[in-house]
Amino acid sequence: MQSWFALTAKPRHEKSATRILSIRGLQPFLPVYRAQHQWSDRVKSIELPLFPGYIFCRFDYAHRWTVLSTPGVNSIIGFDQAPAPVPDAEIDRIQAIVASGLPARPWQYIQAGDAIRIHRGSLAGLEGVLVREKDTMRVVVSVGLLRRSVAVEIDRNMIGAAAPAH
Repeated sequence: MQSWFALTAKPRHEKSATRILSIRGLQPFLPVYRAQHQWSDRVKSIELPLFPGYIFCRFDYAHRWTVLSTPGVNSIIGFDQAPAPVPDAEIDRIQAIVASGLPARPWQYIQAGDAIRIHRGSLAGLEGVLVREKDTMRVVVSVGLLRRSVAVEIDRNMIGAAAPAH
């Protein structure tokens, strides 16, 4: 059975490792965002990983050696030498954010906050944590295994309270 796993990657090798995993017939996922980078002579828009040093990949753990032998991949994240799959729902939320085209960027990991649900727009149905930064509102979605989060800017009229968990 195939599951999503988080892989650690060599610094700045996430894109090349993702490309090789794909060539090997696997299903990698490297969420990226656009950032402005200032050089001495110009400013350029570049794509950077939302989770620097990490790649997600869907595979059968029995075939982990194909993944671990990929140049740029260091390890599969787990606990007590056991693999720790990333829940499909967390990957689905990150993929929805990337596909939405809304400005997203890395964010510090958040455990507590107001749970919200987006009711309108391309992210309708997505749940996350509401964060305010000055006059900007963001929804933060976390990947617990990595202890990392992604924030996406939203308009106030897009959100409402999430249904309480039972």
